[in-house]
Amino acid sequence: MLALADRMLRAYTRALDALGGLCLAVMVALVFGNVVLRYVFNAGITVSEELSRWLFVWLTFMGAVVALREHGHLGTDVLVARLPAGARKACLLAGQAAMIYVSWLLLRGSWAQMVINWETEAPVTGASVGIFYASGVLMGASAIAILLRDLLHTLRHGTPGHPDPLHGSDSAALPPGTEHF
Repeated sequence: MLALADRMLRAYTRALDALGGLCLAVMVALVFGNVVLRYVFNAGITVSEELSRWLFVWLTFMGAVVALREHGHLGTDVLVARLPAGARKACLLAGQAAMIYVSWLLLRGSWAQMVINWETEAPVTGASVGIFYASGVLMGASAIAILLRDLLHTLRHGTPGHPDPLHGSDSAALPPGTEHF
């Protein structure tokens, strides 16, 4: 079951990576094109600023999901690494449970804002402002799925199951102390 979850999450985060690259390319084209048009032709792309801002928010949340799956967010394990195995596992489980709860709060709040703002139109594009808040829904739901997978891995193996970026496998099989770069 964990292997299937790993494959699905890997494919999902690869798709988010590709979509993030597309967002970045569109943002660069919009901003650069707008600068050139303003300085050379004294004109501009009307939707450039608003659309670039929205793409940046989506890019940030999609990147956060990818980093969460790869355990790429900043963290310290100075204290936890010195604990005995049982206490280390308890700390990992408590931390993962807390992150799931915070992700649930993000999901619930973003969903509420998305619903509240669905009928509100953005000033320039006229698009639903709910689309802006949907990025938080994506982040919250994705984080919960990733963190539940990590929680199950910790319950079974006692380690968080860090993906190995070079081989696409868990570094939990590596000798202790080598799971971090």
